[in-house]
Amino acid sequence: MPDPFSDDVSSDMVANMGRLVAEQVPGDNALAMSVGELAFKLKRMVEGEFGHVRLRGEISGWKRVASGHCYMSLKDDQAAIDGVIWKGNASSLAFVPQDGIEVIATGKLTTYPGRSKYQIVIERMELAGAGALMALLEKLKAKLAGEGLFDGTRKKRLPFMPKVIGVVTSGTGAVIRDILHRLEDRCPTHVIVWPVKVQGEGSAAEIAAAVRGFDAIVPGGPVPRPDLVIVARGGGSVEDLWSFNEEVVVRAVAACTIPIISAVGHETDTTLCDFAADLRAPTPTAAAEIAVPVLADLRLTIDSHRNRTERCARRHVERGRERLDALARLLPKRDQLLGPQRQRADDFGQRLDRGLERRLTLARGSLDRSGAALRPATLERKLEAKRAQLDATWRLVQSLNPDAILDRGYARVTARPGGETLASATSARDAGTLTLHFRDGVVDAVTDTGLERPAAKTYAAPKAKPAPDPAPRQPTLL
Repeated sequence: MPDPFSDDVSSDMVANMGRLVAEQVPGDNALAMSVGELAFKLKRMVEGEFGHVRLRGEISGWKRVASGHCYMSLKDDQAAIDGVIWKGNASSLAFVPQDGIEVIATGKLTTYPGRSKYQIVIERMELAGAGALMALLEKLKAKLAGEGLFDGTRKKRLPFMPKVIGVVTSGTGAVIRDILHRLEDRCPTHVIVWPVKVQGEGSAAEIAAAVRGFDAIVPGGPVPRPDLVIVARGGGSVEDLWSFNEEVVVRAVAACTIPIISAVGHETDTTLCDFAADLRAPTPTAAAEIAVPVLADLRLTIDSHRNRTERCARRHVERGRERLDALARLLPKRDQLLGPQRQRADDFGQRLDRGLERRLTLARGSLDRSGAALRPATLERKLEAKRAQLDATWRLVQSLNPDAILDRGYARVTARPGGETLASATSARDAGTLTLHFRDGVVDAVTDTGLERPAAKTYAAPKAKPAPDPAPRQPTLL
């Protein structure tokens, strides 16, 4: 804009500058354009002039937003330029960009009219060299080590003889054939192969998914759960093995509850997966050798143990027999041990014979004395005496029989029920129901205590015929 106080400004220009409303200046053919028109003209000019470019610089301010797009700045010691990676290209990056990593970005230079700034839309990004790649590796290694993913305390002990082995590797490469052949030679084992890509785009995600998939198998299900997992790949450059340095793979290996052997590359190759695994094998073939013992060696060991056990058992028996023989020599002879007992047995036998003879003699004398008392005359006298005693006892019983006087016209009164004999009028009135026993039968009667009783009349009882005396009961001789 011209300085109004300069000597080069004409009077017409000074007059126009002082106007409030803009008017077309005579002789000026340039029309006023909008800010947007200028911004888009600049955009077309920059895109047409530069097109695709490759920039080398250090990443600064890297961030990934929720939409999946990534924003950063590329800088060197002289300048800086903003950069953006759209979501589709960001998912195909071979590594995870971080601040401080030197890269070579290929993309299209453009402007962003909303902020009046130019930027590069990155389509491809690569590390600027082996040094940058190693710097990224060391930075990621330090980060994961700081979280404790490589600590020795996290390492799990490998099973001595796994029944099922899971292998994460390429399904068509030579690695899986080497592992299977080596396992078959050493100790045939059930092997489950989870084929994955071992390099290139998407390989890290497949490897991590395979490790997590083996860990998610439920014991006792249709697919057997591995007792050991081998993550393997053949040799290659650092770029070829980079998938096993990716953070997603390292975290999956560290979080797996199944013991893992990492066999990536050759002996001199080292990846972050090796540090996270429970054991590193120099080669995939060595991993198969570490995973299982040699079956032939086990058989030889078992045979050796069996032979040693048999020798020990025989030696124990032999030593026991020797000790027994030594003890047997110290024991007294059989005749010495049994001699006194035999003599005592002979003494007891002789005493038994004498005792039996004496016992027999005493019994015979007793029998003779008892036989003398059993003479017929003596027995006849004893029998007559006992018979007379029995007759006297029977006559006494007959005289004491209460029913003996019934033949003379008397009656015996008993209570009913109960049957006890009543001896007084009071007990008869108390009983109420009576039974009268006569010579030729019984009569039931009921007492009546509520009526006045007339004076008893005395009647002369007719003379009864005298009953013949019953014959005395003869005793039975036993």
